[in-house]
Amino acid sequence: MDNNPVAGSNSAANGEKTLRRVPDSGRSCRYQSESESDINPSVKSLARLCSRDEEERAAALDELSQGVMVCLGIDQSGSARLNRQTLLHLLRLSRSCPLQEVRGKATELLRTAQEHGVEVPRALASGPSAFIHAKEMLKEGSDQDILIESFLSSGRVDHITMVMALHPAYLSCFLRTQHALLELDGPLPRHWRHYIAVMAAARHHCSYLVQQHSTGFLEAGGEESWLSDLKHAPTKLRSLQTLNKLLAHRPWLITQQHIQELVCPGADPRWSLAELIHAVVLMAHAHSLCSFVWGCGLNPEPDHIGGYTFHPPSPGHLTRSPHSPAHEDGRQELVDGTMEVEVLMKRMVELQQQQEEEECTQEEMVTRFERERSESIPTAVVREAPPDLVLHLVEDPEFRYEDFAPRGEQAPPTMRAQDYSWEDHGYSLVNRLLPDMGQLLDEKFQVVSNLTYHRMAMHEGVDTHTLRKALWNYIHCLYGIRYDDYDYGSVNVLLERSLKVFVKTLACHPEQTTARIYRAFWRHFRHSEKVHANLIVTEARLQAALLYTLRAITHYMR
Repeated sequence: MDNNPVAGSNSAANGEKTLRRVPDSGRSCRYQSESESDINPSVKSLARLCSRDEEERAAALDELSQGVMVCLGIDQSGSARLNRQTLLHLLRLSRSCPLQEVRGKATELLRTAQEHGVEVPRALASGPSAFIHAKEMLKEGSDQDILIESFLSSGRVDHITMVMALHPAYLSCFLRTQHALLELDGPLPRHWRHYIAVMAAARHHCSYLVQQHSTGFLEAGGEESWLSDLKHAPTKLRSLQTLNKLLAHRPWLITQQHIQELVCPGADPRWSLAELIHAVVLMAHAHSLCSFVWGCGLNPEPDHIGGYTFHPPSPGHLTRSPHSPAHEDGRQELVDGTMEVEVLMKRMVELQQQQEEEECTQEEMVTRFERERSESIPTAVVREAPPDLVLHLVEDPEFRYEDFAPRGEQAPPTMRAQDYSWEDHGYSLVNRLLPDMGQLLDEKFQVVSNLTYHRMAMHEGVDTHTLRKALWNYIHCLYGIRYDDYDYGSVNVLLERSLKVFVKTLACHPEQTTARIYRAFWRHFRHSEKVHANLIVTEARLQAALLYTLRAITHYMR
């Protein structure tokens, strides 16, 4: 089963292994593999652990415990079976369940199984992020209430949720939007939604999201063969590939013609406008979420490929998951960044005063925008080759991001926000074709734009509006979107070069993000503040990609 690209599937027909206890001449027992056609007695109790009723959860824990004991042959005689998938479920619960009684019982059951000769899995990572130490996550304090609500609603708390919980107001909006996209009534069948997300995540070599949505795809009744190669998927889904790669890497190239090829009466297969909007939002959502996954250095889930092993740790050797973001050798010497914080705060105050006193001409504003978008910010680094799990789901893998306006080359026309904006155009179009989705997206954009705790590094009572706006507008600038009323000189004043490298890498080719890039900017800021910056990149990128596609749809509809 190690070659199966989906580690989280519950399907009993996928050739999953069980461990059978067989007699042995020694005191210990050995285990052999067996098909998972035998029903595991603990599957139902695992599902009931998500009950909001404490008594029912307690009963489910007892049932789970008894089921595991039966499998181990402790409560009854006969051969013992312990399902591999149940072991991985227990590992996940022991590592990430926010309910102490469930987490403790899962840990206890794994220990008991190990004592009775079962090879139990262990997680390869100590926390959700390769960039943020697990102790730092605890110190900065994720919101436990929202983690519990997430577990009770979906049955798991994944690494995305754990890190986003540093900003609970945003996480609430994110979870509502994602639930509506993937689960609520809509024009696309549920397994298609997950497959579209798989196709989108594969563009950025994001094994984490590919595995997550592959699991959802199979649980929704999808054909496993689709996950082995794109050619097994329906022609209608494969027809999204051109739009998928443009959305991921160069959305400014999307035109009315691309839309027409998919939705016009003669198109074969033909997409309805409602179906296409649903697919576009799904793809853009997955692309932008890749930025968050790579930008926070998220480790694979403990029950996903690359997140666990059944081998004991080697003495004195720390194992790293091959699919987690690259770590540099040695520790970067800690540099005192206190002066950087002080300088940034001073610049923010001076900039605000200067903007109140001076008015820049429109010509000068355009010049500053052009200077900013054509600035050379090197981001390419050497990375490991992407795993086969991702590559066989990507068409035209060489198609990547290119600077919107390379020096010395003719750039595409700039999109002026005043001509086509989310507030005046995109919002209403999405809401009309995909009811309520425009409202959900708008709420998410508003929350991340206005999110502030009035602090910066070690300082409290700070107005960070100008910094947040500079980040958002810089990302849109990278995508060729200009605001006539914004002075792009502010970007150079407020965003130092290491921050620009991080932002551009994350927004344009997130799969190249490394721990060094993450650590190089805002060295005295909290991790939660860096995650906040990551959220701004994620949402600004999402909105930029949507604007280009929605503009093309608007032109087609005229």
